[in-house]
Amino acid sequence: MFLWAGSKAAQGSGSERSRTIYQKIREYDILEKRRTVTALKAGEDRAILLGLSMILCSAMMYFVLGITMVRSYSDSVWTEESNCTVLNSSVVAEINCSYSCGSECRKSSRYPCLQVYVSLDSGKVQRLSYNEEAHEANPECFYIPKCRKEQTLMHTIVMNISERLKMHQQVLCYYDPSEQQDGVLLTRLYGRGAIISSLLWPTCTLVGGTLIIAMVKLTQYLSFLCEQISRIKRMGLYSLRGASHAQVCTRKFNGGIQDVV
Repeated sequence: MFLWAGSKAAQGSGSERSRTIYQKIREYDILEKRRTVTALKAGEDRAILLGLSMILCSAMMYFVLGITMVRSYSDSVWTEESNCTVLNSSVVAEINCSYSCGSECRKSSRYPCLQVYVSLDSGKVQRLSYNEEAHEANPECFYIPKCRKEQTLMHTIVMNISERLKMHQQVLCYYDPSEQQDGVLLTRLYGRGAIISSLLWPTCTLVGGTLIIAMVKLTQYLSFLCEQISRIKRMGLYSLRGASHAQVCTRKFNGGIQDVV
C-alpha cells in the first residue's frame, strides 16, 4: 500500500511539473510573439503603404501617358524617316488670328504664312510642316507662331525660321508611307525617344513599389520560419530537461524504497 501510494504521488508530481513547464513555455512564446509583432508591425505597415502608393502613382502615370503621348504616337501616320532637300521657303500670305486681351476680350491680328517645299529621297515633292499640331491647324503653313498683338515680332520669328531652312538644305523629315496624308513633318510631336523616356519613370516607380512589398513579405516569411524553428528547439530542450528530471526523481524514489525495505 505504501509503495503504491508513493508511486502515485511521484507520477502526480511529475505530471503537474510537466504542465507547469508547458504553461511557462507557452506564456513565454506568447509574450515574445507579441513583442516581435509590436516592434515590426508599424514599420512593415508603413513600407507596404509606401509600396502600394508607388504602384498606384505609376498606374495613374501610365493612364495619363497612355491617353496623351502614347495615343498620339500610335495614331500618327508619319512614321517613316527620310532625308529631305529644301526646295523653296517663302512667305505667301498673311493669316488672320485672334489673341486674348483679358477676360472675355479677344482681338485680331495677322501672322505670315511660311510655305516650305522639300524633295524626298524618292524624288517626290511635298509640303513641309513643323509637327502634327501645325499640320492640323493649317497644312498650308510650315509654322504657326503664337498670335500676338505685335505683328512685327511674329513676322521676325517666321523670317528667322525661313533663313535657317535655307541655310540647312538637308533636313531629316517624316512622311506617311501609305500616302494617306499629304505633306511631311520636320519633327514629330511625340517621338519614340520621348515615349521611352516618359515611360521610364512610371516603370521605375512600379518596380520600386513591387520590390518594397516583396521584401516586406519575404522578411515576414523569414521571421515566421525563424520563430517556428526556435519554438521547436525550445520545446525539444525543455522536453529533454523534463525527461531527465523525471528520471532522476524516479531513481531517488526507487532508492528510498529500497532503503526502507
